[in-house]
Amino acid sequence: MGLPVTPEPPKAAFRPPNIALTTVGLALASFMQVLDTTIANVSLPTISGNLGASANQATWVITSFAVSNAIALPLTGFLTRRYGERKLFTWATLAFVIASLLCGLANSMGLLVAARALQGFVAGPMYPVTQALLISIYPPHKRGQAIALLAMVTVVAPIAGPILGGWITDNYSWEWIFFINVPIGIFSSIVVGRQLKGRPERLEKPKMDYIGLATLVLGVGALQIMLDLGNDEDWFNSTKIVWLTIVAVIALAVFVIWELTEKDPIVNLRLFRHRNFASGTAAMVMAYSAFFSVGLLVPLWLQRNLGYTPIWAGFASAPIGILPVLLTPLVGKYASKFDLRMLATFAFVVMAGTSFYRSGFNLDVDFARVAEVQLWQGLGVALFFMPVLTILLSDLEPHEIAAGSGLATFVRTLGGSFAASLTTWAWNQRSTIHHARLTENISAYDPAMQQTVTSLGQGDLQRGAVVMNQMISQQAVQIGFNEIFHLLGILFLVVIAFVWFAKPPFAAKAGGGAAAGGH
Repeated sequence: MGLPVTPEPPKAAFRPPNIALTTVGLALASFMQVLDTTIANVSLPTISGNLGASANQATWVITSFAVSNAIALPLTGFLTRRYGERKLFTWATLAFVIASLLCGLANSMGLLVAARALQGFVAGPMYPVTQALLISIYPPHKRGQAIALLAMVTVVAPIAGPILGGWITDNYSWEWIFFINVPIGIFSSIVVGRQLKGRPERLEKPKMDYIGLATLVLGVGALQIMLDLGNDEDWFNSTKIVWLTIVAVIALAVFVIWELTEKDPIVNLRLFRHRNFASGTAAMVMAYSAFFSVGLLVPLWLQRNLGYTPIWAGFASAPIGILPVLLTPLVGKYASKFDLRMLATFAFVVMAGTSFYRSGFNLDVDFARVAEVQLWQGLGVALFFMPVLTILLSDLEPHEIAAGSGLATFVRTLGGSFAASLTTWAWNQRSTIHHARLTENISAYDPAMQQTVTSLGQGDLQRGAVVMNQMISQQAVQIGFNEIFHLLGILFLVVIAFVWFAKPPFAAKAGGGAAAGGH
């Protein structure tokens, strides 16, 4: 281990002068960072048009952020040990402001992609460090409220992103989806920096694990690019995807073996020795992946099958965030009075129920019904994040919280990437299969079929054939959608087993400001 450069701090709990203001600063920064994972999605056509780039080039605005963010997340533990949580949060937030400014000022797609990569990298430590700081400044009996607040941010920000991004792009210009980060980030960094000044932290000078860092960057980078480009490149029919997969598998295998045997690893995979952390992280990854799939599929389905615009698809999806916002204070205050495993179980049953309900949707479903199901799923979401986050952090040592949060968020992010790729691939595959099945009994030589097709085309046989093919395609896509949601419902029920591998107590370990801070 590295040699400590500062003495062991006192164990007295540190409290900022204004805990409410500090909480606002931390929450705003986290909301801003999570929001930027989705805010640019609906603006890609406008961005590519303004910068003279193709649609495929524009997707790198999303991919570059995701790749660099995934690489930076597991480095949180190392960075907090070296610089401390307060400095890391302040510097990362200010760097995020600079990167956002560069994104808005970019006059070419290459510069925008580079700025987004920088933005994604500096955003990596922000969420886990925010989590560690919130836990450290609240007394033990109020830490559930702090975790519930972050859980709400995790749910609401990705939903608000496309709606806000679309509104800003339509009414102002796409540059402002990045410029709005500037005042928020400056406010958060100044507030948190001043409020937490004097917070004791135990620092080290850990040696740089170059092999661990190199294999992490290579493995995660190749994996993330492979997942992002897989559907467009027709997966393993593409030489590019095959080589990316080979590089990712080899590099990540070396990374895991090296980090488990290295005395001072850059990413502490030994945190999985904690039972609650391992089972809670497994539950979080599986449940978040399923939840991420829902958030991806519903807006796509509304636009592809029901003809919704991106903004209206966002409005139909948005009710999922209502109950988490309303219930967060209650969940944070009273959740500790219940067995958190029971709360999580109830949450997953609700989320499974809404998924099964969607599996019965058809092309005649209206806006109100879609929004209502989203609203009820929000009940499950409100009771999902806070209990599972509390469980996975509950048996970590106070100085391991930032590293554990970063590692869990990293694995959760990869799970979301896998879910996005596999879900869209499976939907396309099932749609193609069902289209073939629906057309196998149709014959151009059947007089009754000819009459039906002609009537669909208002007397024009060729036009009628096009109309019928569109109808069959819509039905095939709908059947594929229903099948995937049935599978997601089953997955939510399977997650319940992982929650019950955890053992109480689930209260965060007590410790002072430093104890709950970085190593």
